[in-house]
Amino acid sequence: MKKEAKDTIIVELGEKLKSYPHFYLVDTTGMNAEKTSALRRKCFKNEIKMVVVKNTLLHKAFENSDINYEPLYGCLKGTTAVMFTNTANMPAKLLKEYTKEGVPSLKGAYAEESFFVGADKLEELASLKSKNELIAEVVALLQSPAKNVVSALQSGAITIHGVLKTLGERPE
Repeated sequence: MKKEAKDTIIVELGEKLKSYPHFYLVDTTGMNAEKTSALRRKCFKNEIKMVVVKNTLLHKAFENSDINYEPLYGCLKGTTAVMFTNTANMPAKLLKEYTKEGVPSLKGAYAEESFFVGADKLEELASLKSKNELIAEVVALLQSPAKNVVSALQSGAITIHGVLKTLGERPE
């Protein structure tokens, strides 16, 4: 590969590292073309950008980055695919589907501004909450008291008069 082509790939990888807040390094050794295509389709459906890279070029892109990716250098062996994503736990949930087959397997990840190295970190990554999941949980917590009041009103356990009286007696 010519130097210009290598430099272009390094720059493109660097741009992806800046564009996506989270990425996973995945070992795809032993995956045939059919399985790789199926994985790419699943990634696409889950808004994950998967790129198979040369470890040396990815290492150079890491070195050129503003972030110190040194904890991931040891992961750059064998066949490596990088899964770029905006949702930290999405690739982990996808990779969990493949745990029985063992391929692809997690090498390492950079998610939520933290490093995760080794396949044993897959569960931890899958349990991370995305921003949307956290917002949904907060909304559900906020809705819960209102739902309880509405349910009590519908069942006749309390009356609107009783609710208004209770609210009026509360100290400010």
